[in-house]
Amino acid sequence: MRPTFSNQPHKRKALFWEHEGNRAVRKSRWKLVSKFPGDWELYDMHAGRTEFEDLSKAHPEIVQELTALYDAWAKKCNVTPWEEILRLRKRRRRN
Repeated sequence: MRPTFSNQPHKRKALFWEHEGNRAVRKSRWKLVSKFPGDWELYDMHAGRTEFEDLSKAHPEIVQELTALYDAWAKKCNVTPWEEILRLRKRRRRN
């Protein structure tokens, strides 16, 4: 990430993150986000960095592409789905 913070080009095709079920992928001008337990939302960061206009219905092909990238990253990084973590917590409390 050092090049990014130094305003230099980075070599990554996309950036990914997940925190407590909230997840996102950023590639070029597009940012795909999902706030748990919601659906994916798509934003054009060049047109508006405020993330007010969800463009997922207007660009389903981009949603599909970025979702596939996120799923591959999550599998590679062993990201446990938040639903599973909540289920395990609930079971632990019962025991």
